[in-house]
Amino acid sequence: MDLRHTDVVKYVSMTDAISQTAGAIGAAVGSGMPAGAHGQIGGERSTRARIARLILENGPVSAAALSTRLGLTPAAVRRHLDGLLAGGMIEVRSARRPASRGRGRPAKLFVITDSGRSAFEHAYDDLATSALRFLDEVAGPGAVAEFARRQVAELERRYRPVMASASPGAKVQALAEALSADGYAASAIGAPASGPVPSGAHGPALTVLAGGEQLCQHHCPVAHVAAEFPQLCEAETEAFGRLLGTPVQRLATIAHGDGICTTHVTDQSLVQTRTTTTSANTNTNTAESGGISA
Repeated sequence: MDLRHTDVVKYVSMTDAISQTAGAIGAAVGSGMPAGAHGQIGGERSTRARIARLILENGPVSAAALSTRLGLTPAAVRRHLDGLLAGGMIEVRSARRPASRGRGRPAKLFVITDSGRSAFEHAYDDLATSALRFLDEVAGPGAVAEFARRQVAELERRYRPVMASASPGAKVQALAEALSADGYAASAIGAPASGPVPSGAHGPALTVLAGGEQLCQHHCPVAHVAAEFPQLCEAETEAFGRLLGTPVQRLATIAHGDGICTTHVTDQSLVQTRTTTTSANTNTNTAESGGISA
């Protein structure tokens, strides 16, 4: 908003929460500016980013509503809207006019496009990656790992009631549904027969036991960040193991260039069998040791 007072204080800029990420978003939105617009000052790009952000959060929205919300003149808002339209960041939809108003030109409403939404996602990825790089340089890799664990802790807290109410044989499916509700497009399938998973550029070959299930995530909101900071994937995998109450093994990740994130979930019966066998062997060895000592 602009505050004016008897020409003594001619202009005071009031920032809001959006301006905290306006630099990163502005750079992405700047790619949608018409030719020559990249030479504009940072404030120009920041304003355009704020308009795009409001359309993302509140669209479909009219130019008049944006003008009121931002305290800008209608002409200024229209200029920024034209730039966003030219870059394919937003598109126009016609508002339905109530019958009581009679005929007339329908009002224009602006909505974000898929391209515009992607620009915001990548802008936040860049911001998050820069922040984690700074944390890594200042406090070391351990601090990044702790940050990842704290981020996943919130997800784990929300999922725990869902997992507690699921039957033992439906826990992987329940986790997949919870992840899908958060945008991970997850599914649960039966694990294939045992055998080695071929090694690739991202790690050695893995041997997976027969039985169990596979948790597949077809989308990862933080894939670009996790590509540089695998601690995010590691913390998530650890959380899956705690939520499911059984050993899990990450086989593939989108962050490493695989098509989907795949996690092998060990069948509970195998865990119980292994535990029972280990206990029996321990008792036998103890008894034999006792006999020899005697």
